[in-house]
Amino acid sequence: MKLFESLVALAGLLVITMYAPKVTADNLDNLAKSLAKIRSEVEELQSQLDLEKENHSSRIAALSSQLADLSVEERRQKVSIEKLQQSIEQLVANSKEAERSGENLKPELLDFLSEYKRQVQNGLPFRVEDRIKAIEELESNVAGKLIDPKKAVNHAWSLIEDEIRLSKENGIYQQTISLNEEKVLADIAKLGTVFLYFQTRDNRAGMAQRVGDSSWKFVLVDSSKDKEHIAKLFDSLKKQIRQGYFELPNPMKKL
Repeated sequence: MKLFESLVALAGLLVITMYAPKVTADNLDNLAKSLAKIRSEVEELQSQLDLEKENHSSRIAALSSQLADLSVEERRQKVSIEKLQQSIEQLVANSKEAERSGENLKPELLDFLSEYKRQVQNGLPFRVEDRIKAIEELESNVAGKLIDPKKAVNHAWSLIEDEIRLSKENGIYQQTISLNEEKVLADIAKLGTVFLYFQTRDNRAGMAQRVGDSSWKFVLVDSSKDKEHIAKLFDSLKKQIRQGYFELPNPMKKL
């Protein structure tokens, strides 16, 4: 009986010994395949990471360029308003000089109004016709001696205060714009005197974009993403949300 048990144990040992190398080899082969797969996945992830880093660097560079453009435009608008303020302050000072008559003040006032009108024409195209009309009406009254020059200076000062207010306000307005040589009534989202976006009643969207250094043009945006961004801006302004992060198409890219 013991001999039989010993033989059975020996047979079992032989079987284990016979198959053990095969089991180990299979495990090693599977392990090698798993390592190769993992290595391939790691290399793929590394390639994706390198690509994301490159895209991120490109985006940062593009955003930095856009930020520089916006800073230049903001400074341009501030300088324009500062010059108008300085001119009107000088006119106010001159008008208070008792020895100066209204006739002596008149040429300076007309020169100021001419420069003021030029800046409005070259500035952000927000209700330009209405603003120009107010200036030309004052010009006409001064030239035709229908208003005392000193009173006209006070009137001009009020117009400049309106310009300063426009440069600080964000809001939604309505205005007729020229779009593809067609006059269209549109809703306007004005952000200071730097940005102006629009939506039309037929669901078109776009922005006022610079053409050269002294003029603007209303252009449509094509991508659905840009349209969504503009729609989000309008929705936020309608809800009186005037602060926060907004991703918008860049109007400083000159045509």
